[in-house]
Amino acid sequence: MSTCTVFENVRLIDPASGLDRQGRLLVRDGVIVGHDLPDAEGKPEGAEIVDGQGAVLCPGFVDMRVEIGEPGHEYRETVKSASRAAFAGGVTTVAVLPTGSPPIDDPAMVRMLRFRGEEPDYVSILPYGALTKGCQGAELAEIGLLSEAGAVAFTDGNRAIASARQMKLALTYAQAFDALVVQHPEEPTLAGGCATEGELALRLGLPGIPTAAEAIMIARDIRLVEMTGGRLHFGHVSTGEGVELIRQAKARGVRVTCDTAPQYFDLNETAIGDFRTYAKFSPPLRREDDRLAICAALADGTIDAIASDHAPRDPDDKRLPFAQASAGGTGLATLLGVTLTRYHDGTLSLSDALALLTCRPAVLLGVNGAAARGGARPVGTLAAGAPADLCLFDPDRAWQVIAGELPGHAQNTPFDGRALEGKVMGTWKNGRRVFGGAA
Repeated sequence: MSTCTVFENVRLIDPASGLDRQGRLLVRDGVIVGHDLPDAEGKPEGAEIVDGQGAVLCPGFVDMRVEIGEPGHEYRETVKSASRAAFAGGVTTVAVLPTGSPPIDDPAMVRMLRFRGEEPDYVSILPYGALTKGCQGAELAEIGLLSEAGAVAFTDGNRAIASARQMKLALTYAQAFDALVVQHPEEPTLAGGCATEGELALRLGLPGIPTAAEAIMIARDIRLVEMTGGRLHFGHVSTGEGVELIRQAKARGVRVTCDTAPQYFDLNETAIGDFRTYAKFSPPLRREDDRLAICAALADGTIDAIASDHAPRDPDDKRLPFAQASAGGTGLATLLGVTLTRYHDGTLSLSDALALLTCRPAVLLGVNGAAARGGARPVGTLAAGAPADLCLFDPDRAWQVIAGELPGHAQNTPFDGRALEGKVMGTWKNGRRVFGGAA
């Protein structure tokens, strides 16, 4: 039996096409049919009417950097609990890092995760393939077989490829499959600490990581991309020097891209005061001048996407001395609200902020619209024919982040107690409501 839904009284924003106006959206059998003006005549008989009350309706968010506890760390989080957090944050598609136990270095693991994401109650999953076997940095994984199985890109997660020779081989080999390589930009021999090197780390007695650790790795890998012609993406960039190197490389036509995470444009190193382990990250939080540089790089387009960097941790992972505690914080449920801080302070327009969460990561992962690779669902757009993955939100509605009350299992948020503007009112996957009202 055919189903039909009409979203009316909404502000339609689709950064992929430049659409930004009041209108109506028609969905039939889980697929977007089209949109028209708010006063257009005619509604299909028997259609469900969703009154958006003037809120924004946009594509569901595409989060390109997420850890999920499955497989191997289900005590931290499961696909089911991560889906609850994702849908509450308007996220309908997640790219999952390959660093579980076992790592995603086998085509069967890729197919299993993609299959899990096809379940109607679960967020859509785009698995990363391990760049090296076991994510150990030694022997290259089977990039061709993993790509054929549905891996969208290749990375060792938060483990940088330390060997320049190995990275050169990886970029050359991946180029044969037009595969994207994703690097954690920290020079490993300089990254043995747990806080940004400087006065605060010294005062707290914490081993420091110089900001140059990021710039050194980015500079090396940009040169390797120039040598090989490969495609390289830097995850969660966090320093002014790092984004400046990427800005200059892009100006020369080098095939490099990057993303950042909300903590790097919203928090600085003072958040770790009193040894607050929920604010321990890899890379660590930076000084205020670096935070401002990340904001500027968002505004001028140097940064291609915003990813939540969602890293669920059990309380016991964090209830340790700062140097021994696990790095990482949850980010799915807070992704929109923290991103919109840069809209409310004038750094980004609303459409530009949403582009960093929708069409731009979809392009990087090769799942944008008609260009979706390997039979993947086209996401990040309101174009006719695309799956009706949608987010309805009020950009001005305030809410407070309270650890222990967030959707999902993991609660290790660095934004605990923070008041945010930008509340998700409803999320739809394939035209079916999965958050906000009757699912």
